[in-house]
Amino acid sequence: MVRKSKGLSERHIKILGYLDFHQDKGYPPSIREIGEQTGITSTSVVNYYLEQLEKWGFIERDRRISRGVRIMPDRLDEVSQLIGKGARVVQSVVDLLKIPVVGRIVASAPVPVPASDFSYYGSEDSVEIARSLLPVKSKSEDLFALEVQGDSMIDAMVNDGDIVVMRKVSSNAEAKNGEMVAVWLPERDETTLKYFYKEANRYRLQPANPTMSPIYVDKREKLEIKGKVVMVIRRIATTAM
Repeated sequence: MVRKSKGLSERHIKILGYLDFHQDKGYPPSIREIGEQTGITSTSVVNYYLEQLEKWGFIERDRRISRGVRIMPDRLDEVSQLIGKGARVVQSVVDLLKIPVVGRIVASAPVPVPASDFSYYGSEDSVEIARSLLPVKSKSEDLFALEVQGDSMIDAMVNDGDIVVMRKVSSNAEAKNGEMVAVWLPERDETTLKYFYKEANRYRLQPANPTMSPIYVDKREKLEIKGKVVMVIRRIATTAM
């Protein structure tokens, strides 16, 4: 039996509306086209919403092809009604939290991506996550999301293109040994996603990839922890578009 959702967000409805529009064209849209037409610049974010719609039984997907998404035939009438009702079926903010996707974080050797440059995405880019999936003490104003670039954390099940939901920290002291954090090295203008460890005279930024070596930072060098990972949103594998 298909599990019904408590409601759909405005972004879910926009995606369904665009898929419904394509029903008459004879071919489905690509992931990138869906994003362009619904105001989502990240294909990972588009995939996140498609995954939810598939789980709720509104769409079906063939991941072997780039245009392998369509509305389930037995839900077409329901989707038409939802599109017609528009904002009246938008999910209550009590159930969903809108978390801004503010940029990219490198999961490899640090590269020049300063913390002040977390502006790759537009101001409207966000992911909506059920409050129940997040740690109990999480406050929406303390959360932000980053798209992962690189494969240094693959053994931690964080892959290239995934989205990590972060909780802001007010100081480095909040980070405990072994936690996965977003680190900014101001003197180098570099950011990276790694496990964090405090050692005698240095910090160790540990990858979760046996082919990569740790990164060591002398404690005299400035290091800022921008956030700690509280959730990972997996990228759904798709073919090139």
